Amino acid sequence: MSLIEWTETAGLIRELSGARKRGYLRPGELEAICYWKSPRAIHHIRSNSSGAIRAATRAALAARSERARLEALTALSGVSVPMASSVLTLLDPKRYGVIDIRVWELLYELGTVTKNPGAVGFSFDNWHEFLTIIRHFAKKLECKARDIERTLFIAHKKQRKGRLYDRR
Repeated sequence: MSLIEWTETAGLIRELSGARKRGYLRPGELEAICYWKSPRAIHHIRSNSSGAIRAATRAALAARSERARLEALTALSGVSVPMASSVLTLLDPKRYGVIDIRVWELLYELGTVTKNPGAVGFSFDNWHEFLTIIRHFAKKLECKARDIERTLFIAHKKQRKGRLYDRR
């Protein structure tokens, strides 16, 4: 059973279905993902050439290992681990979810993850651990990895007092 995706996100996932089929992103598609995840990075995203975007996203989508996927995407200017996870999530929400401060903080508070308590500067190991957790629960609950990630995001947002970056 899957959750109904947010309207804007569902539209973007549909728009990106062509990229998944062709095996790479075009600059405008990467910019759309950036606006969805974190518009602050748009200047850096736009500094990548069309060829670099095509090569990096093609390599990521063709990669057989999660490490190679992440490394290909983060080689692009403006693509951090959370942004790379956003690319993969929007292209394949069944298998991926977005790693960000909210979901990581909640997993940390629950004791599910034990490293990176500040939820910043995510590494491959952080992302891989996160991916393993959300995929485990997605399989167990027969839903998409994105549904697990989004549920964690919403739960954190509801329980968190004050602004996101304020510490309690």
